[in-house]
Amino acid sequence: MTSVNSTLINPKPQRKKFILGGILIAVAILYLIVSTTQSTSHYFYSVDELKSKGATAIGQNVRISGAVLGKSITYDPDSMELRFTIANVPGDQTEVNAQGGLAKVLHQAVADPNTARIDVIHYGPMPDLMRNEAQAIMDGYLTENGTFAADTLLLKCPTKYDDELPEQVAG
Repeated sequence: MTSVNSTLINPKPQRKKFILGGILIAVAILYLIVSTTQSTSHYFYSVDELKSKGATAIGQNVRISGAVLGKSITYDPDSMELRFTIANVPGDQTEVNAQGGLAKVLHQAVADPNTARIDVIHYGPMPDLMRNEAQAIMDGYLTENGTFAADTLLLKCPTKYDDELPEQVAG
């Protein structure tokens, strides 16, 4: 006569495999979400925070932010090497607001010679917004000589549009 497949009679071993596989996939997804959230939970470090990490920060990929010191900007168009210095600005938006807003904080950081500073090197085209008191947000790593090697560079210049939209800037 005909033989009957044992999985047709008792489908539970197949169901257990699918349930176990589903649980493993769910745990893997949960792990990825948690590890990604933890690694990006701190949007960026301030200069003070990065310097306080000391030697442990060397070589670690981090995001850092600071105010560009205009006098420090040098650019070699042949090698596309951009060097500049940033000054510490608070990383907490509430503190920035309490000190009068981003434009004021950037100005104060650049004007105060006692503010912590760090030299930056970046290879690429010279950004249009690279100027004094721009906020630089960079991904990269701290080198052994204390220079921040920026892989990516984003610049925000809150004072660029002051004259065009005064009612929005003042608020």
